[in-house]
Amino acid sequence: MLSKKENFLETLKIDGKPDRLVKQFEGTVFLPGDPVNTFVRGNRFPGMPPMQDLWGTTILWPEGSIGAMPHVTEENKVVRDVTCWREFTKVPDLIANCSAEDLWAPYFERVAQVDRGENLLMMFAPTGLFERTHFLMGFEDTFLNIMIEPEAMEDLEAAIGEYRYNGMKLMTDIVHPDIILSHDDWGSKTNLFMRPDQWRELIKKNYQKTYDYLHDNGVIIMHHADSYLMPIIQDMVDLHIDIWQGALPQNDIVTVLKETEGRMTVMGGLDAAIVDRADSTEEEIRAETRRACDEYARYGHFIPCITYGGPGTVYPQADRFIDDEIDRWNMEHFGVCSE
Repeated sequence: MLSKKENFLETLKIDGKPDRLVKQFEGTVFLPGDPVNTFVRGNRFPGMPPMQDLWGTTILWPEGSIGAMPHVTEENKVVRDVTCWREFTKVPDLIANCSAEDLWAPYFERVAQVDRGENLLMMFAPTGLFERTHFLMGFEDTFLNIMIEPEAMEDLEAAIGEYRYNGMKLMTDIVHPDIILSHDDWGSKTNLFMRPDQWRELIKKNYQKTYDYLHDNGVIIMHHADSYLMPIIQDMVDLHIDIWQGALPQNDIVTVLKETEGRMTVMGGLDAAIVDRADSTEEEIRAETRRACDEYARYGHFIPCITYGGPGTVYPQADRFIDDEIDRWNMEHFGVCSE
């Protein structure tokens, strides 16, 4: 029987031979809180007072909410005129502020606790190009500016792209993680947020340098986007995305698996509206998990998982029943399951 790490890696290989389905994030250790993210995002916690990140965006995390969120209003939006966006915000200098060895010492203490012979170390790169843009100006201005100020938006996206490159290059060069979990939602449940040609010009182009660097340095690229992305699936392969994490079942996942032919693993497929409610029943959770395994696993390169951007469901019973149902499915189809 393969170890959890070995089974995860076999699932990613075009000609790999996993001996069971990976159970959500098993085989990885998610380790956020590195100096790059702490520098820009600050210390966030439930019930904290409103704060600003280093780009100037107001961030709220009310007590009882599941996470911190941007709070962008007409009064507090950072970029009021994208044609002169540099007058409103300054790109944080990650190289100058996040390179010193002493800054990384506490993080390396946590890294040292990870058995990398048995686990893949996964670092966190939240708030991608599109997300950073609407953090700065809100969704309405973002969509309007894509249409009426394309040159200014190209300039802004290029700057955000270079910032993202610097951050992930620091992570790669200093820590040498196995995986970087990079976040950027590019659509709703039913559509991309922009035309595919606009996405290619504004977003894809400004990820290419970063993802090329990760790929060339042996870092597994796990891109989170719980979005409808069918029009750009081949573009995601072009970007060397190894794992599309958060793939919603509203996508045609079977077609994705067939057309990518093992060049990109799909991680997700479970409908959160079914499995992760306060009143979700064990029967509902198990049925949705089994549906996903039955429909998608036969094509290979599929990891059944919640569609959120990291381990853990909102309601703990969901994770428990999801994991147990994957174990049951593996035992029925492979004769093995994880410990």
